[in-house]
Amino acid sequence: MAAAGTLYTYPENWRAFKALIAAQYSGAKIKVLSTPPQFHFGQTNKTPEFLKKFPVGKVPAFEGADGFCVFESNAIAHYVSNDDLRGSTKETAAQIIQWVSFADSDIVPPASTWVFPTLGIMHYNKQWGSPGLFDLQATEYAKEEVKRVLGILDSHLKTQTFLVGERITLADITVVCTLLWLYKQVLEPSFRQPYSNTNRWFVTCINQPQFKAVLGEVKLCEKMAQFDAKKFAENQPKKDVPKKEKPAKEEKKQEKKEERKSEPEEEMDECDQALAAEPKSKDPFAHLPKSPFVMDEFKRKYSNEDTLTVALPYFWEHFDKDGWSIWYSQYRFPEELSQTFMSCNLITGMFQRLDKLRKNAFSSVILFGSNNDSTISGIWVFRGQELAFPLSPDWQVDYESYTWRKIDADSEECKTLVKEYFTWEGEFKHVGKAFNQGKIFK
Repeated sequence: MAAAGTLYTYPENWRAFKALIAAQYSGAKIKVLSTPPQFHFGQTNKTPEFLKKFPVGKVPAFEGADGFCVFESNAIAHYVSNDDLRGSTKETAAQIIQWVSFADSDIVPPASTWVFPTLGIMHYNKQWGSPGLFDLQATEYAKEEVKRVLGILDSHLKTQTFLVGERITLADITVVCTLLWLYKQVLEPSFRQPYSNTNRWFVTCINQPQFKAVLGEVKLCEKMAQFDAKKFAENQPKKDVPKKEKPAKEEKKQEKKEERKSEPEEEMDECDQALAAEPKSKDPFAHLPKSPFVMDEFKRKYSNEDTLTVALPYFWEHFDKDGWSIWYSQYRFPEELSQTFMSCNLITGMFQRLDKLRKNAFSSVILFGSNNDSTISGIWVFRGQELAFPLSPDWQVDYESYTWRKIDADSEECKTLVKEYFTWEGEFKHVGKAFNQGKIFK
């Protein structure tokens, strides 16, 4: 039976994300207490009642419905998981623990050193060896360590869909959560570009429904963040300065104001206080005029009714060639395609990473041929007249592995390609290989 209980934490705690994502997979029922009055970080976790259950007074901490209590984020995530996430054999379980330990020992230290100054949590100092301060040499060393870590992951993921086996496990959940602030704050495109396998895996994971239910939309870093002196100053305790006597009411207001400012400092030394929610990303298609073609209605027709007799006629009857465009894509590196199931994983992985594009796109992508002799090509329909992928950094992971050609919607070539790719039937003369299987992005 799936676990059930209460998770004590504070908002946006990446360590708590591990257990919450695991619960999305296992079906564990978790109630989160992270804000006053139910849970006041820095106060509730210092009370005798809390310390009796969780002696170290740290969060996240989990209390089961049956009274079972456990602290430390990895232990909590393990407890609320199922056998698929923990590993069903001794070997897979050991490999999962290996990557969980790797995250704590090899990723957390350099990630904290590099990221925390950009969040104003720790000071950044250019002089080496100043006690309690982050410095230039330490940060540069942390960057090299992050490169080493990303390189290790990249080599491993060159032949692996996920870290252990072909399904997501606690290994993926833990390492993704540990890398989260790196990808959000400092891993700008030029820095992360050499690690394409790691990037592909990370984006695939964060776009799984179970991850998105906890993390929301994760916006990858566009420009490397630097030390934020203003945030750091705001996070520091105010120095005592002699003041003239003021009326009692004003003093009380000041006391409350000081309390609010000082609350987050209670445990500022923990490697956890990366706060501030991300602003919502702008809709790349917001500037386009309204189109009479309703993509959702076509998708309903395509999903629920006969493609040849209902969906295709509806598509051509309502298609707005001024508001939408049709593109042909072809995989650039067919010589690298080996087993057909791996080639299908390429297509599926790309679709998962394009989740936010679904509202404004539709495609049918087909694998042709057989093992060690295959090609991938497809037909895509996008909102607007430009190729959609460059409009958002989140959509750019895979598209450069394909050639793209815009097709005239009025041409016979377009009519034929749309019919063949949407129905998965036809001669496919331009391919020269037999249909193997297809995938629909909708």
